[in-house]
Amino acid sequence: MAIIDKSILETTAKHEEDLKGTTAIEQTQYQLSQDANRAEELEKNMPVMTALKLWWPAVVYSTALSTAVIMEGFDNLLLTQFYALPAFCKKFGELASDGTYQISPGWQAGLSNGCLAGEIIGLHLNGMAIEWLGYKKTIYISLASVFAFIFVVFFAESLIVLEIGQILCGIPWGVFQTLTCAYASDVCPIKLRPYLTTYTNLCWVIGQLIGSGVVRALVERTDEWSYRIPFALQWFWVIPIGIAVIFAPESPWWLVRHDRNEEAKESLRRLTDPKNGPASFNLDDTLTMIIVTDSMEKAQTHGAGYLDCFKGDNLRRTEISCVTWAIQNLCGSAFMNYSTYFYIRAGLPTVMSFSMTLVQYAIGFCGTFLSWYLMTKFGRRTLFGAGLFVLFSVLLSIGIASLFNNNAGAWAIGSLLVFYTAVYNSTIGPITYSLVSEIPSTRMKNKTIVLARNVFNVAGILNFIIVPYMLNPNALNWGGRSGFFWAALCSTFILWTYFRLPEPKDRSYADLDELFERKISARKFSKTVVHRDEE
Repeated sequence: MAIIDKSILETTAKHEEDLKGTTAIEQTQYQLSQDANRAEELEKNMPVMTALKLWWPAVVYSTALSTAVIMEGFDNLLLTQFYALPAFCKKFGELASDGTYQISPGWQAGLSNGCLAGEIIGLHLNGMAIEWLGYKKTIYISLASVFAFIFVVFFAESLIVLEIGQILCGIPWGVFQTLTCAYASDVCPIKLRPYLTTYTNLCWVIGQLIGSGVVRALVERTDEWSYRIPFALQWFWVIPIGIAVIFAPESPWWLVRHDRNEEAKESLRRLTDPKNGPASFNLDDTLTMIIVTDSMEKAQTHGAGYLDCFKGDNLRRTEISCVTWAIQNLCGSAFMNYSTYFYIRAGLPTVMSFSMTLVQYAIGFCGTFLSWYLMTKFGRRTLFGAGLFVLFSVLLSIGIASLFNNNAGAWAIGSLLVFYTAVYNSTIGPITYSLVSEIPSTRMKNKTIVLARNVFNVAGILNFIIVPYMLNPNALNWGGRSGFFWAALCSTFILWTYFRLPEPKDRSYADLDELFERKISARKFSKTVVHRDEE
């Protein structure tokens, strides 16, 4: 850390002459700028392990709140798994031409889209609630709501009641989707931010893995408890998450935006452990960095409403966030959500299909850890583009394998889906969370993330409308041939990534503000040098 201290001293000495003859206000502004720059440079140059020792409380609080996403991943998986569950289909479905009970494509789309409709409502409420109430109060209200709404789906005796329950549960789930990701990016320093934001994807996979395991364990039950037990397990998550929120500090960035600087300083004190950090760390400098960055963004945005997301530099940032999250849902990932149903339609036995899904999510779990190494080695932009190219190849291969209508073709498709999950959860899945958390300005972050996630949900609605028709034997019955459709979409996203997606690796929020203000090309983002101290 001596190198950092030397550079700071040299910078301060260079400007000493400039302070002569200036007013007290100008000198104060200059000193604040220097304090902010010092904190920013310390964060940029701090090794990951040093950052972890200093900011370990922030890591603990962030991961604890992200448990809400494990709950959501578990909850969201259940319905798509139930479409392949014999007891559920017999209770709520109708007899198909092949002698099995099926939930009709229309009801599959309706149930899944009902959940997404609720999430869209919840997301917009979240964007406003966080600004008014803060992160902690917002998540408390959401936890209480989801606890109450689970009663509706648990006791549902008809598809209509189940639909109502899905819409209601979707509202608090919409809050969890973005709140935990935004909180992680607020409380963690530059070096830890990509790990804690992409951890959100790991939480999704953990929830899906647990959900798959629960349904797999109950698949051979023929009574109503094969699907009611998984519904009941949703209540388990609420209490431990609520306890974690009690101890978690509020975001210092949110507190500064509401002119509660002393509380922001106390929050930073609880988020750090200076005894284990470098001697050059100064809590006041970090607070000043937040205040200065917030002031810069106030001057640039002149507002913080949803319409401001589409004005000036924010328009480009909103576009990048929205398209990035849409890609996560339109790159063929629907194959993973419907994997069990897809395996059965491809010809694999029911029990084996659920086992394959379990293996699929276990591999996805490992993939997220691999992404942490890959994104620090290659950056977000490169990894995102490379991931899309590999997924394009896998989807094309699934389409080709489906042309061989035999047992070998079915197993080939199953193996390719497992490989797809590994690639997706090493690239597109986790990297998206990092990108949408870093690209928006701090003042517009919550609203930009809400808009981006809603674009994701609209893409999800499209998925839930067309995928059941693609796979259902009473509809299009494309099966694996739908891989050609998703491969074509992937090819267009590869082009967008090359021309529009910038690299935010090792950039502070102030750096990103300047790069967007200067309208730097996405392809030149990583090589452009920022010199604010010369202005």
